[in-house]
Amino acid sequence: QVQLVESGGGLVQPGGSLRLSCAASGISGSIFSFLAMGWYRQAPGNERELVARILSGGGTHYADSVKGRFTISRDNAKNTVYLQMSSLKPEDTAVYYCNTYWVRDYWGQGTQVTVSS
Repeated sequence: QVQLVESGGGLVQPGGSLRLSCAASGISGSIFSFLAMGWYRQAPGNERELVARILSGGGTHYADSVKGRFTISRDNAKNTVYLQMSSLKPEDTAVYYCNTYWVRDYWGQGTQVTVSS
């Protein structure tokens, strides 16, 4: 059983930065290093959408809306994946979820990011 716990959300002004963290437990580090990890977000009234994904080998994929502003990374020694968010816009406001697939989909509880002046 994989548990994912997100942290780092909060209120930030437009143009600001935040770093989200997702700590995975319930699996060994050797298994975590083989997992693709993703960040998704869901704004009120919208469907959940993929923000960024990082593969076991370090390859990354980003939604067009965040390219050049967000960076996903991982620390396999800490079983943790990060999302560095810069140049934040009000439209980035959402609940951000961490995700992985290991036999089945696993989701964290989400962390709220609010971009507002």
